[in-house]
Amino acid sequence: MHTVAVLALEGVVSFDLAAPIEAFSRTRLPDGRPGYRVRVCAEQPEVDAGAFTLRAPWGLAGLADADTIMVPGTADPTAPISPAVRDALRTAAANGTRIASICSGTFPLAATGLLDGLRATTHWIAAAELAAAYPAVEVDPDVLYVDNGQILTSAGAAAALDLCLHMIRRDYGSAVAADTARLSVMPLEREGGQAQFIVHGFAPTPRGSDLEPLLNWLETNLAADLSLDEIAARAGVSTRTLIRRFREHTGTTPLQWLHRARIRRAQHLLESTAHSVERIGAQVGFGSPTAFRERFKRTTGVSPHSYRRSFS
Repeated sequence: MHTVAVLALEGVVSFDLAAPIEAFSRTRLPDGRPGYRVRVCAEQPEVDAGAFTLRAPWGLAGLADADTIMVPGTADPTAPISPAVRDALRTAAANGTRIASICSGTFPLAATGLLDGLRATTHWIAAAELAAAYPAVEVDPDVLYVDNGQILTSAGAAAALDLCLHMIRRDYGSAVAADTARLSVMPLEREGGQAQFIVHGFAPTPRGSDLEPLLNWLETNLAADLSLDEIAARAGVSTRTLIRRFREHTGTTPLQWLHRARIRRAQHLLESTAHSVERIGAQVGFGSPTAFRERFKRTTGVSPHSYRRSFS
């Protein structure tokens, strides 16, 4: 039987911990047998989980023979991991164990070096911080999960279930995964490429950095038709230098940052005004209503009209 070890670090987020436990524990094969054996492991016998204290039945030794290790998020994702946890995860990876992180669990996984050179995701609100802390990781804040084969990462909250269902489908096929999805009252086909449903508010600005004046200027000129050359000229640098600095400070490119900032402004306008979708698209710098609708849906996962119905 496939063994899944869920690693409970200090300050573990209870939802992130429970999601894989529930998803894998509910999985049944066509003959009724359980598909997974689930164990909760921790470095210490008791773990602070915020509203309660968790008593983990397994120590780090429980990771050694697991087929899959899940790393849930923690209340303080920037907290350093202990050498024992780092070594246990790296040893498991070297032995071929599949390792997946949930939400901010990408931070402790990145701290092991196992994500270096790989594409990864995390909760959108922490994506810029992850990119700044681990520049060797290619951070994609706009997807539900990323599957690199042996190493997987997921975004926040419900994306944990999307990732687990994806892994179940990999292990046992669509029929078993669909049955688990029904028990979890989740759709099976919410693919990992679907954008995270982000809230409005500008993309994170690295305060105090040399990019801050430029980002502030971009935020006030979202309606303008800005090219990469024009943004570079405003910054007084070459386009190549501009792209490099954006990658270093924001984890993305100038035009991608601009597109996301425009969509966030559009979300605010859809919530707070009665302006038509066409007018809002023009107000945030899109040349045509079609281009605005396509970019909005690609970024948020829903159309502007659907977003307005939900949040206005």
